[in-house]
Amino acid sequence: MRVLFFAQTKDAAGTPELELKISGTLGLDEIWQVLISMSPALAPLRPCTRLACNGEYTNAKTIFCDTDEVALIPPVSGG
Repeated sequence: MRVLFFAQTKDAAGTPELELKISGTLGLDEIWQVLISMSPALAPLRPCTRLACNGEYTNAKTIFCDTDEVALIPPVSGG
C-alpha cells in the first residue's frame, strides 16, 4: 500500500510517502491505528483529516487492501 501525506500530515509523519505492507484488508479505524502506531504525531490530526483511497474520499465502510494508494488529506484553506 502506498500512503501519501500532505501538509501537516507530512510534517507529522516525517515523510511525504511510505510503503505499507498489510495482509488481508483493513477498515478505516484499523488503517488509522496502523498509521498512528507508526507516527504518533498523526493522532491529533485524525479528527480533521480525510482519507482518500485510489483517488476517492473514504467513509466508515471503506475497506483497504495492500494494492491501494491512500492519501491523507488535511483541511485546506484558500481564497
